[in-house]
Amino acid sequence: MSFNPHRRDVLIAGAASFGTTLAGLDLVHAQAPGGSLRVAMTVATVPLPNGIPDQGAEGARFMGVTLYDQLVSWDLTRADQSAPLAANLATTWKTDPANPRRWLFTIREGVSFHDGHVLTAEDVVFSFDRALKRDAAWFDQRAFGQAAIQLPKIRGWGAEGRTFWLETEVVDSTLPYAMPWIGIVHKGAWEAAGRDWTAYLNKPVGTGPWKMESYSQRERAVLVRNADYWNKARVPKAARLTLLPIPDPNARVAALRSGQVDFIEAPPPDAAASLKAAGFQLVTNVYPHHWTWFLAQIPESPWTDVRVRRAANLGIDRAGLKILLGGLMAEGQGLVTQGHPWYGAPTFKLEHNPDAARKLMAEAGFSRTNPLRTKVAISSSGSGQMQPLAMNEFLQQNLREIGIDVQFEVFEWQALIEAWRAGSGAPPSRGCHALNISNPTHDPFRTFARILQTDQANPAGVNWSRHSNPEMDKLFSQIQAEMDPARQTAMMQRAHAYVVDNALFLFAAHDLNPRALSPKVRGFVQAQSWFQDLTPITVA
Repeated sequence: MSFNPHRRDVLIAGAASFGTTLAGLDLVHAQAPGGSLRVAMTVATVPLPNGIPDQGAEGARFMGVTLYDQLVSWDLTRADQSAPLAANLATTWKTDPANPRRWLFTIREGVSFHDGHVLTAEDVVFSFDRALKRDAAWFDQRAFGQAAIQLPKIRGWGAEGRTFWLETEVVDSTLPYAMPWIGIVHKGAWEAAGRDWTAYLNKPVGTGPWKMESYSQRERAVLVRNADYWNKARVPKAARLTLLPIPDPNARVAALRSGQVDFIEAPPPDAAASLKAAGFQLVTNVYPHHWTWFLAQIPESPWTDVRVRRAANLGIDRAGLKILLGGLMAEGQGLVTQGHPWYGAPTFKLEHNPDAARKLMAEAGFSRTNPLRTKVAISSSGSGQMQPLAMNEFLQQNLREIGIDVQFEVFEWQALIEAWRAGSGAPPSRGCHALNISNPTHDPFRTFARILQTDQANPAGVNWSRHSNPEMDKLFSQIQAEMDPARQTAMMQRAHAYVVDNALFLFAAHDLNPRALSPKVRGFVQAQSWFQDLTPITVA
């Protein structure tokens, strides 16, 4: 789909019928203890309720950790620190002293699925089979599409009593960070759905704090409190949770103002002041995030020239972008922010210097009268994408001033994720030589190797740019294998300095994760994470 500046107007007009869609929603349950929480997501369709949802981190946030539990989760109870890993269905995890490539997870006792089935280690085996074992009778291609990029180098898995073991091809200190993405299911629930993963979407069964009441992918999902949840501290306070896909930010605000929803993701910056003045809550927090353009390194890409990549980074006005967003961002200074332990000491300064940018473009053979032309894949909405249309239009204007003529190819969010997985040069990327997608930086593998290591290009991972540097591949592998935090941090600093000095991305912003809430909403703690916990929330 080519960029259409009037598409937002079309979406807003469509929102006029949205009130009719929501009319009467949850009225029967309005007086239930804890109330009924209605959430407006940024996605265009409700994420799949299959335990390993689509729609990126937003899918995991609203459908992954609500219906399901994972072996390891994030501790989302505090707003004043980076969210650490926490025990969930696994009470402990460690590497096998006899085999450092094997991780051992002790499975929690006394946990029941929504249908009464009691959790065993064999259920965990089944969950990994269905996501990764292509020759299993219960293999689920949709789950594979999400799981494979989180667990690209798995050799095998199995169970011994209450222990689930997972073995990697190489020593991998970062493996526990992949576990929050993999929801645990059981074979009996798949069989009850006719041994059909598509039919299962209407009959999902997890161990999570919420249970599915109804699911319509294009309209909504309604979840209800799991009063028998094993973790009594996380039994939901609200009786019901309704998830609504509303990709247009202005439509989300309209739904919040009219009382049709209680909680919206990513309100537009120009609505922030008026929402606060009207008594709505605006919550923000830092989290491990970068908003960048991936820059293709394939032969036909104009971004193979480091002078062009540096020029683009000098040509964008991050301070102006921050003003556009009403201050709801930090200026992009790399994959991580300055002051982060992994930042290192890059020598290339990410500043706004159009004169230096034009000089580099001239050295590369381009100017405002003879511009470099490039096509960039962007989304109209999506998890961590902030305000992608307005932000990318701003960058487009900046880059025009230094001799880079940008054309946009606008994707629906899930289609952009599929293009990202396919890689630059592949048909799903539609001829784009840059791609704007946000990424997490909460662990070493997802910060570097997954998006830059040679062997993480499609089909193994999401090295969309197809970047390849043997020396850096060696460093990325050393980072992944290193168990000592201090030595690992020193290597991460070297890796980050290389990324910034070579301007491997267009570094624009770090999100502050804004959300707007009704004044009736109480108890929400905005964690420094891509994941959030909705269980403490009450709605008056």
